[in-house]
Amino acid sequence: MKKINFFIVNLFFISSLSAQTMVFNVVEVKAKDFAQSDMVEAYETCCGDMKPNKGGFGIESIGKGSDNGMTHRLVWFWEIGEDLWEGTDIQDKAPLWWNQMNNSIDEWGESYSGRTLSRQKGTNDEYKLTHIWDIIIDDPNQFKDAHDKIVKKFKKEFEGRWVAFGTYDINYPNGATHWVGLSGKDENDHIILYDKLQKQPEFIKLISERGKVENVRDYLVEDIKFY
Repeated sequence: MKKINFFIVNLFFISSLSAQTMVFNVVEVKAKDFAQSDMVEAYETCCGDMKPNKGGFGIESIGKGSDNGMTHRLVWFWEIGEDLWEGTDIQDKAPLWWNQMNNSIDEWGESYSGRTLSRQKGTNDEYKLTHIWDIIIDDPNQFKDAHDKIVKKFKKEFEGRWVAFGTYDINYPNGATHWVGLSGKDENDHIILYDKLQKQPEFIKLISERGKVENVRDYLVEDIKFY
């Protein structure tokens, strides 16, 4: 097991294109067969009564696009400059939680941290499946400007969806420097949206205005439990 000494990551659910920067930390794991409910129970038993400060913690399953057999992500997220566990006794509870988690996990995978530079709040509770693109870009400011224009221009198409763009700052996964995330109901819902957007010339124009982009990886994650 990799020694994990900090509690934090993947951000989600804030206000539309907010200026407040969120920080996140993700740990990918390979869970034992049928152990997903045990992972949730381990957190409930140890830390379910804790109230994160200006952020939260979540467990997600990884679907298509998973690397190295990883099955789940542990995600911590919080406002930059804040203490996620302010006012809690996390130092007393953390060892118990990690020990219980070890019983449900076969392998600890990559851990990486970053920020969210742009985000639209997800308001539809049915949109639990998120598509994430890991990318390398030449000009982050140019990319963000075009990204925000896309979200604003196609407000109706993105209604109720979590849409975000951000950085990887520590341990770039597979060399990716940035990421884009979009929530939806299921795979079919995502594909229908892409088909609708890609048939519109204005969307294609704005995509090209993001600048040079190298796609490193894309994958699906599904919300299991968030606190």
